[in-house]
Amino acid sequence: MSRLLAALLTVTAAAVLAVGAALGIVALLDATPEQPNTPLITYETAGRER
Repeated sequence: MSRLLAALLTVTAAAVLAVGAALGIVALLDATPEQPNTPLITYETAGRER
């Protein structure tokens, strides 16, 4: 019975740690500021020349 109890506690602890890690990663990703969406290259809009 003690082995079954130890196994259940181990599985429960592993599940709690996995959920905690997932929530921590999501919190870290939400904490990073968004990068500005500015293009590196801009083209002049001129009339059609041929």
